[in-house]
Amino acid sequence: MGQNNNISEFILLGFTQDPTGKKALFVIFLLTYIVTMVGNLLIVVTVIVSPSLGTPMYFFLASLSIMDAVYSTAISPRLIVDLIRDKTTISFTACLSQLFIVHLFAGVDIVILLAMAYDRYVAICKPLHYLIIMNRRVCILFLVMAWAAGFAHALFQVLVVCKLPFCGPNIIDHFGCDTYPLLLLACTDTYSIGLSTIINNGAMCIVIFILLLFSYGIIFSSLKNHSQEGRRKALFTCISHITVVFLFFVPCIFMYARPVSSFPVDKTITVFYTVVTPMLNPLIYTLRNSEMKISMEKLLQKLLSPDRIRLSYCCSLY
Repeated sequence: MGQNNNISEFILLGFTQDPTGKKALFVIFLLTYIVTMVGNLLIVVTVIVSPSLGTPMYFFLASLSIMDAVYSTAISPRLIVDLIRDKTTISFTACLSQLFIVHLFAGVDIVILLAMAYDRYVAICKPLHYLIIMNRRVCILFLVMAWAAGFAHALFQVLVVCKLPFCGPNIIDHFGCDTYPLLLLACTDTYSIGLSTIINNGAMCIVIFILLLFSYGIIFSSLKNHSQEGRRKALFTCISHITVVFLFFVPCIFMYARPVSSFPVDKTITVFYTVVTPMLNPLIYTLRNSEMKISMEKLLQKLLSPDRIRLSYCCSLY
């Protein structure tokens, strides 16, 4: 905890104080969270049990789905519960924990998206060497790099906040703990700290976003050498990836690649990349991926087959 810190908890104002609005948002966010968890966990289970989905692309997709599920869990449950509580406070320790977890899994997410772009580059531009380049060791290395980058990124956020003195007020006009709202509450000049935060958050988002766009640009330029069917399949896969990239990075760049400040629209934009995007990811990937859809259908048919249902019913009788 920072020096001269008289604050042991923060008050989260959330979205609205209107009881009717709170009830409506409670239903919306609860349904969103359920869809997010079911969709992402279904992708993970499908990839694990389907032999046809044993390629690196689906390994990274399953990893991304796990990250999205945990990332959403770091935000949504508290957001949902706070909508039906009268007093929405969060302790300093819980605030730091949420800050660390959110930025940890967001950082891992970003590097996995970069790994997926590289995977598609190798698959489309160097198909004959794909299995050699994208071997198990490389996939594990990407995952280790993702966790290391995410941990370093999240640790920086926590260390910045820990060193800040908080002496009041303790009201956060947000539904969760993040670096910028906390910097605005600090009882000290945060200009230099704000600049370092912009470099850590904003520059990271912008650089990786540009790298992703550049990599997909190379992929699209190489498609002219492929057959019409090959181009169609590659375009379908890459467009789904690019859609996810835009949904995640554009709001993040708006939030973090700017001086420390607070705008009324911030809460809505934060909801988009912390709550909505993790829900949309499984829908985007499954709707545009025929292999994934076929594997999911087989899995659901197996789970809902009459023999299995009868067996479950018989077991329940004993």
